[in-house]
Amino acid sequence: MLEEKNDNLQEADGKLVIDTTDSIQENAIEETLGKEETTENSVSEKETATEEITTEDDHQDALDAITNSNAEEGEDETLKERHDIPMQDYDTFSLDALVDELKKLIQTDKVMSVKDHIEEIKKSFLLQYNHLIEEKKEEFNASKQDPNEEFEYHSPLKSKFDEYYNVFREKRNVHFKHLQTNLKTNLENRLAIVEELKELINPQENIKDTLKHFNELRERWKNAGAIPKDKYNHVWNNYHFHVENFYDYLHLDREARDLDFKYNLEQKQKIITRVEELANETDISKAFRELQDLHRIWKEDIGPVSKEHRDVIWNKFSELTKKIHDKREVLFESQRANEQQNLEVKKEIIGKIEVLGTEKVNSHSQWLVQIQKVEALRNEFFAAGKVPSDVNEETWAAFKTAVRNFNAFKNSFYKDIKKDQNDNLNKKMALVAKAKELQESTDFGSTTPIMKQIQEEWKQIGHVPKKYSDKIWKEFKDACNHYFDKLKEHKSEENQDEVAAFDNKKAYLDILKAYQLTGDHKTDLDAIKQHIEIWKGYGKVPFSRRHIEGKFNKILDALFEKLSLSKKESEMMRFSNRIDSLSDSNDTRKLDNEKIFIMRKIEEVQNEIFQLENNIQFFTNTKNAKKENSIVLEVRKNIAIHKESLDVWKDKLKQLRNLNQE
Repeated sequence: MLEEKNDNLQEADGKLVIDTTDSIQENAIEETLGKEETTENSVSEKETATEEITTEDDHQDALDAITNSNAEEGEDETLKERHDIPMQDYDTFSLDALVDELKKLIQTDKVMSVKDHIEEIKKSFLLQYNHLIEEKKEEFNASKQDPNEEFEYHSPLKSKFDEYYNVFREKRNVHFKHLQTNLKTNLENRLAIVEELKELINPQENIKDTLKHFNELRERWKNAGAIPKDKYNHVWNNYHFHVENFYDYLHLDREARDLDFKYNLEQKQKIITRVEELANETDISKAFRELQDLHRIWKEDIGPVSKEHRDVIWNKFSELTKKIHDKREVLFESQRANEQQNLEVKKEIIGKIEVLGTEKVNSHSQWLVQIQKVEALRNEFFAAGKVPSDVNEETWAAFKTAVRNFNAFKNSFYKDIKKDQNDNLNKKMALVAKAKELQESTDFGSTTPIMKQIQEEWKQIGHVPKKYSDKIWKEFKDACNHYFDKLKEHKSEENQDEVAAFDNKKAYLDILKAYQLTGDHKTDLDAIKQHIEIWKGYGKVPFSRRHIEGKFNKILDALFEKLSLSKKESEMMRFSNRIDSLSDSNDTRKLDNEKIFIMRKIEEVQNEIFQLENNIQFFTNTKNAKKENSIVLEVRKNIAIHKESLDVWKDKLKQLRNLNQE
């Protein structure tokens, strides 16, 4: 119980309660009395020390916790304010939230009061950020095309963090530099005061001058300032020891000393009363911080008590200290239990990620689902809170390994489809080249279908490597847009011609409606053909007014019916007029559909002829073939009709093919 035995003998105002004029005895101190008292004190101290060994052992943990904290705050008083800033579970913060919290903390004037908080933020940030970098690097290695390409990753968030942390570090360094200079000077001053105290015990000097010197030393000690925390306990104990030695040596003015002892006893009893109240405080952390302050007051501000009360009152104070310390340990145990629960949660999350790292999926959409699952588990891991410090690194390593294995498993899938993406890239680059080649074409009739076709082909081609996706799409889109903008401009110029064509055709319809056949087949047929050529010469009409073509065809149909034309000749003239109309309008889709329709009709008629010819074979091979002669004739008649129809369809197909060749 070195602290109490070597207590500082000070009153609240730091001055001795001794009247140096009335208390100085004649001839100072009798040397023999001093020797006897010294011997008695020596024996008493040995006995007391022996009895207190057990108490010190029982309560040492609690006392050490108080002493160490006071020593730290004694070195730097700004540390006291750290208790007012809550230490949060920064492991549960996102990277963005950690940067925001760091920005807020560096704005405080007392830089050391947030030192521990900022270091915890830094640790949590770097754990998450380094894990992110590892993932980005793995993704890069899995997707890079050029083996000589180096991995680079720039994070604006990391730049902000570094900027804010550098502000803190600069403030901290300035504070440390100023603090270290003062600590060294203050330590030298206090050690010098202790040395002067040793020299005070000299019976040859005038006691009045000695007491005056002693008071000066105590005042200098009070104002000497902070010292290094590793020297705190040793220096304070030395000082207290020599103060007590000085008073034990003096033996002057016992009544004044008793009053001083009584006052100090009352002050320490008040502290004990307050500590008894703190023992019932529900906020254990708050109670411990106040207990820490009370220990500082007990040790630094209040002097010693008489020896008969010294052990009793110290043991009481020590016992209450241990009680609060034990409650604090229970709180820590509860926190450790929570950390253990967090550990189990994180282990479970790691297990789920490990399972996802073995589930085979065979499509990009399924992998997106798997990636979302891992991302959700990652967020749960970060939100789970702290784990016991002794397994923190191990838990992080297991988590990173699980995520790394999942990413490797995922990347193996994408490596397999990488070749397909490169093939797709080559196909799309070929389409880009083709689009660029055609973008200046003015042959809109033939180029437009091709441009539309390559746009359809582009849609059918799958994904390309992400690195090239935006670039080649922009090139392709720009080429297509350039061509179709020109087409639109061209159509705008043609619009006026189409409107004029419509007006001419509308007027010509009135002329055609009034036309009468002469009755001469050749003259009337030539006239109708001339009407058709004039109509065609007017050109295309606006798309929205193409109904006029239908009116023209109806008039032609009526005229053809009045002519004595063969069915084939009439049909072919009608067909030629309709096909010419489609051709003039550049409606390739309808022309293609017409071609497909005709080919199907040819196939149907041929099948029908084949079936009828088979039927003839059946009837001619029967015993009653002569009786069935009328049926055979009917079949042959149908065959002739179908063959005539087949010739018409073939002529139509030939005309269409000739149109395409033109």
